[in-house]
Order: sequence, then C-alpha cells, then structure tokens
Amino acid sequence: MSEDINIQFERKRLILAAAVPLLVLFFCWMLKLIETGLDISFAHYGIYPRDIGSWPGLIMMPLIHGDFAHLAANTVSFFVLATGVFYFYRDVASKILLISWISTGVLTWIIGRESYHIGASGLVYAFSGFLFLSGVLRNHIRLMAISLLVVFLYGSMIWGIFPIEPGISWEGHLSGLVTGFVLAWFYRKQGPQRLKYSWEEEDDDDESDNTGHPNISSTHGVLPDYDYREKNSN
Repeated sequence: MSEDINIQFERKRLILAAAVPLLVLFFCWMLKLIETGLDISFAHYGIYPRDIGSWPGLIMMPLIHGDFAHLAANTVSFFVLATGVFYFYRDVASKILLISWISTGVLTWIIGRESYHIGASGLVYAFSGFLFLSGVLRNHIRLMAISLLVVFLYGSMIWGIFPIEPGISWEGHLSGLVTGFVLAWFYRKQGPQRLKYSWEEEDDDDESDNTGHPNISSTHGVLPDYDYREKNSN
C-alpha cells in the first residue's frame, strides 16, 4: 500500500516538474507555427550584441528558432534537462530558470558576434552545466547518476562552445554553460544533499572533543543556436 502511494507521489511530482518546461516549449512551437503560417520571421527579435534596441531579445531569444529541425532538436534536450532541474531541485528550480534565461542572454549580448542570436540552446547548456556540477559538488549518488547521464547523452555538446561551425551561436552556448556552473556553485547548499551514513556520523563524532567542537589536532590534514547575420545591402 505504501509502495503504491510512493509511486503515485513520484508520478505527480514528475508531472509537476514537466509542467513549466512544457509551457516554455508550447510558446516556442506556437511562435514557429505563426512564423510558418504568416510566412514571416521573428529572428530580428533575438539578441543583437551591444545593440541597446535588442534588449527585448533577453526574453525572446530562447523562444525563437531558425526552423523546425532546430526547434525539434532543442525540444528534446530542453525538456529532459529542464524537467530534471524541476524534479530534483524544485525548491530553487524557478530561480535557476529565471537567472539562466536572463544571464545567458546578457552574456551573449556582451560577447556575441554582431548577428541575431536565437534559440533555447543557451538554456540547454545552462541546465546541463548546472546538473553536472551540482551532482559532483554534492557527491550525491543519485545526482551523480544524473550528471553521468548528462555527460553520456550530451557530452558532444562541449564542442558547441567553440567557434567551429559557422552559423552556430557558440557564444550563447558558452554563456549558458558558464551560467549553469555559477548557479551550481551558488546553490550548492540548497536542494537535495547527500545522506550521511552511520559510519560517517561516527567518524564525525570521533573528530570532536567532549565539548562538541572539532578536534583541531586531528584535522591537519558546469544544440546549436542559429545566428542570423544581417544581409548586405548590395
């Protein structure tokens, strides 16, 4: 009976964790369908580095994609990683999403080429970096398993932070990864923590004197984003 209750609880928790990522993806797909239906492009609403007029791109960049293939590729990665963040780090997940969204855009605005940068890949890199480093910092078995899964599934993403392939916003990828690493360090004391086993607690007791203070003598010892270049007037 209790096992059934636990399964139902975890199922509800997983559904709730997927709700926000699905909402974001809904807006992404709606914008792309509108673009296709009206034969227009929203690319100019992305981020154009060092152009004050492109500040709305801080909000719009992750929602706009070059084509359906670009959007489809980002959909899977974004859904898996964002759901992981909201499932395991639900207490701080909303902050992580908001800070990643804005910070990735700001950094791209600062370091990016003079092109329109669009796509959710920056967030994908932010979540990937956050999940990986968070698991390592916490030394938490389940979280480290998620970290290894991230590396296994998205290990090739590391090449996306280098200016190798033209037309890909490596600046957005790098900005996202740096943001994810910083957030992992900042929130290392929040969210799930590694459980201590009985023998570790005994070790802790051994390292304290009878006043409860540490025994000083024994303690010497972190998909491609498309960028749209302005067309030449010639």
